[in-house]
Amino acid sequence: MSKKSIAQHQVRLGNGIELAYYDSGEQEPGKPALVLLHGFCGSSAYWERVVARLAQHARIIAPDLRGQGNSPAAGEEAYTMELYADDLAGMLEHLNIPRVTLLGHSLGGYVTLAFADRYPDKLQAFGLVHSTPFPDSEAAKGNRDKAVAAIRKDGIVPFVDGLVPKLFAPESLESRAEQVGRAKEIGYGTSEAGAIGAALGMKERPDRNVILAETNLPLLLLAGELDAIIPVEKTLVVDGNNVTQVILKGAGHMGMLEQPDAFVQAVTGFLNK
Repeated sequence: MSKKSIAQHQVRLGNGIELAYYDSGEQEPGKPALVLLHGFCGSSAYWERVVARLAQHARIIAPDLRGQGNSPAAGEEAYTMELYADDLAGMLEHLNIPRVTLLGHSLGGYVTLAFADRYPDKLQAFGLVHSTPFPDSEAAKGNRDKAVAAIRKDGIVPFVDGLVPKLFAPESLESRAEQVGRAKEIGYGTSEAGAIGAALGMKERPDRNVILAETNLPLLLLAGELDAIIPVEKTLVVDGNNVTQVILKGAGHMGMLEQPDAFVQAVTGFLNK
């Protein structure tokens, strides 16, 4: 473990990529394997306030995406969502886990959708946490380019200092100042190449609304009431008998850190359905 990650294991995949990951332990009979994918400039440590309780209901696997946390970067080219999805598939093959429930936060949600597109037979259920199936707008694509330029010019620390406060609900900046500081500490552990690759990859991602519209798998859509990054209506885009919609009251874009009790309740309720 380190300050930037809770990962205690590392694997080298067939594609040469090294991935660090947290694993709560052997999968008990009757319990699912739950994979948690963190957001941009994050790591497995984003889940540190919830993994112990979630592990009572599932085997928890929380990787550090390439270039973030304890997972090394692999160049500054675009890390497409498909690339991340292939990394995850390789890790699950290494762990001999045939099917999982997959929940992705923000960037991790984009990866989740790519995984659902490429590897539907490996999913029991999936969900988006403060994420969306919509692609970047033209304005958002411009902001990705600005982010890349800023990281190349000034490095990761000032970029993270500017990014993290926007991820929390306004009231959380004071009432949960410790968690804001923790998110910055985690973010500082992101390699410059990893952040650049992720930003360029997010810029390229396609519209994947059709994945949510056509799936018959159990689907969790979890949004933050006060999320200024991805508003509620961009997450809760479908409904149906297979869909569980949750709005975390008082949460911004970081529900697992801002409202961990409500987050655990939402996820365990979904798992137990």
